[in-house]
Amino acid sequence: MPLNARGLHYWQLKLHALGLLVLGRSAGAEQVFDTMLARFPGDAYALASRAHLRAQRGAREAAVADAQALVAAHPQRSAADWFNLAFLLEEADRLEEAEGAFRRAVELDPKLDRAWYGLGLTLIRRQRFDEAVVALKRNTELQPMSPYGWYQLARVHVDRHEPDEARRIIRHLKGFEPKVAAQLERETGLAVQES
Repeated sequence: MPLNARGLHYWQLKLHALGLLVLGRSAGAEQVFDTMLARFPGDAYALASRAHLRAQRGAREAAVADAQALVAAHPQRSAADWFNLAFLLEEADRLEEAEGAFRRAVELDPKLDRAWYGLGLTLIRRQRFDEAVVALKRNTELQPMSPYGWYQLARVHVDRHEPDEARRIIRHLKGFEPKVAAQLERETGLAVQES
């Protein structure tokens, strides 16, 4: 097939898949992505899209396989590809692999705050609290007004028997997320007086 005809065929398939998605016909779109990958093996768009659809319908292992194929074929394309793979792996309790994928994501994009957060959660689950603190601190530097990283960081400090650090975070959260601060006080038993 000449290059122009090949490109035209690719775009026809892509637009067909997009149309099906707009109409809420995910199964049909997934079939189009199957066709795209049969004709254009390793295509990043088709692999990423099919992985997403498979994850949505609960076909976790198939989604992981597509995400792994995507980063294998295009390892430098996007930190988001690695993040998505890591998220699926973490969800499947494949923590060692998830950690590696989160680390690759932050290596490609050191400002990808959600990857730092995911790495922190994975390290917590692996009970590697010192490393989790580093990842969660980086997340809070990148997203200082998001309570999620702060919440997890306070919990890690409690697990590490560092109540003063946890109290400092609770005090900080009271300034912009009082409900999260109150939740932490209840969960940890650490009452914090406002300064």
